[in-house]
Amino acid sequence: MKFFSQSFLYDDPWSIVSLAFFLRYPNPYASHVISCDVISRIQTPSGSLLTTRLILKRGNMPKWFPQGIVSRAESWVVEESEVDPHGKVVHCRTRNLDHVKVMQVEESVSFCQTPEGKTLQHTEARIVSGFGWGLTKRIENHGLTRFKANVQRSREGVSLILSLLRQSRLQPMTLGAPPASHDDNSVSHNENDGLTRPKRGAWTKFTSWFMPPPAS
Repeated sequence: MKFFSQSFLYDDPWSIVSLAFFLRYPNPYASHVISCDVISRIQTPSGSLLTTRLILKRGNMPKWFPQGIVSRAESWVVEESEVDPHGKVVHCRTRNLDHVKVMQVEESVSFCQTPEGKTLQHTEARIVSGFGWGLTKRIENHGLTRFKANVQRSREGVSLILSLLRQSRLQPMTLGAPPASHDDNSVSHNENDGLTRPKRGAWTKFTSWFMPPPAS
């Protein structure tokens, strides 16, 4: 069994960091995430929001792992979170649902606001393998190394979403439409219809991740 624990301080307030955390998929640093779906969301009498999401991730088995044991390199992960808007705390737990005999990874993440108005993230993980065949420790070490790398990429993904959210807050925006810009170079003209349209900026790219254009 391997354990991991790490804390990180964001300069941004709790509300925007929490939003960025839940909007982190998709992003360029999480290309291994295939899908992310909400399967349950309820509000408690105290005002907390409980959400369960099902995430499909793609992975690669190490070359030294015996062939034919794992039929596919994909894994379903369940994420259970609680958002307390009054206490300004987020608790999130994830665990893989398959390949648990080879390796089970249980992760716990919390976000809380500091007295200075910043956001403290604390991450803990437990990695266990029951595979045997003399490979248990090697599998757990591999899982710990991969988890550390994924934590760094996850933080980079959240930071990217944070930067996009900051940009969107600095620009006027109407409901259901990308923000307008006062830059002279921010519009494009279509000679056929004479209409003026905003150019694709950070906010447009951001929203296109969540609302892709319909297939033709």
